[in-house]
Amino acid sequence: MVRIRGQVGAWPVDLTVELDAQEWAQLAQHINLEAPAAGAPPGQAIPVPCADDGLWQTTLELLRTAGQVEGPQLLAQLAVLAGGEAAGKRLLVRLRHCAQVRMETGVDAPIYHWIG
Repeated sequence: MVRIRGQVGAWPVDLTVELDAQEWAQLAQHINLEAPAAGAPPGQAIPVPCADDGLWQTTLELLRTAGQVEGPQLLAQLAVLAGGEAAGKRLLVRLRHCAQVRMETGVDAPIYHWIG
């Protein structure tokens, strides 16, 4: 059994997923635990960093220090920090679902706010 708790936007989420041993084995066949080689073809599984890794902590600190940042500016900063636009976009998605961050729709772009 896996319990997933968190928040999607303003809505709380509390989800329990129950699988029997055969279903877990079937799921495990589709998981690639090896990191892709440099220059790996697109679409290959990329491991998701843990919530306590250095890049994620740096991302949180960047927003905390700024207080609020418009989405395009934040994406540009995260792309440089993470080494590419795709990695920067993944960090933006994580920020959207982070309990310490509030995202509001601005006139021209979303605005990310640190709420701690």
